[in-house]
Amino acid sequence: MKLVSLRKQVFDANLELVRRGLVLYTFGNASGIDRAMGIVLIKPSGIPYENMRPADMVAVDLDGKVVEGKLKPSSDLATHLILYREFPKIGGVVHTHSRCATLWAQAGREIPCFGTTHADYFYGPIPVTSELSPKEIEEDYEANTGHAIVRRLQGIDPLSMPAVLVRNHAPFTWGEDVAEAAYHAVVLEEVAHMALETRSLNPEAQPISRALLDKHYNRKHGHTAYYGQKKR
Repeated sequence: MKLVSLRKQVFDANLELVRRGLVLYTFGNASGIDRAMGIVLIKPSGIPYENMRPADMVAVDLDGKVVEGKLKPSSDLATHLILYREFPKIGGVVHTHSRCATLWAQAGREIPCFGTTHADYFYGPIPVTSELSPKEIEEDYEANTGHAIVRRLQGIDPLSMPAVLVRNHAPFTWGEDVAEAAYHAVVLEEVAHMALETRSLNPEAQPISRALLDKHYNRKHGHTAYYGQKKR
C-alpha cells in the first residue's frame, strides 16, 4: 500500500506528544487518514513510544478492520473512526491525558477563553461532553465516546473548535492532518494551564470579549486572514 508518507507522519505525531510532555508511558495516541484510500493509520495498543517504529503503525479501514500490520490498533480506535466518519474535513486525530486539560475534563468544566492565546486557535470555550450512561460505558464504550463528542459538537465547525474534553476522561484534538492535530493538543494543554492559573489569580476573571475573540481568531483563520505569510 502507498502509505509510507502517512505512516511516517502518524509516527512523528505520536512522538511529538512525547517530546512536548503530553503523554506518559503508553498513554495517548495519534492517527491519520488517507481519505482517497479510506485507510486510517494509528498507534498500536500498549506499545511504549521508545520502542515504536513507523512500520508499527496499524492500518485499518473505516470499519476498523486491520488491513496492514501485525499489531493490535489503539483501544481508542473506535473513537477515532467515529470522528473521521462524522467530520469529513479532518485528517488527523490525537488523544492524550495531558495534565491540565485532563483536570478540566475531570472537573466537567469547559475551558473559558480568557485571552488572545486561546482565541488564536479555538473559537470560544473548549466544550465538555455529557456523561456517558452506564449502558453506553458497558456496550461499545469507545464508539459511544465518539458519539458523545459528535453530539457535543453539533452545529459547530470542527475546524473552528478542534478540541473537546471528554467528561471524566481526557481531551481529544484534531486537524486537517495529523501534525496539526498534535499541534492543537500542545496548544490545548497550554491554554488549559493558563486558564487554571488565571482562575487562581482572579476567581472573578471574565472571558475575552466577543470583539477580541473574533479579531484574533479571524486574523489567523477567517476569510480575510492576514497573519503569517501567503502560501505559494
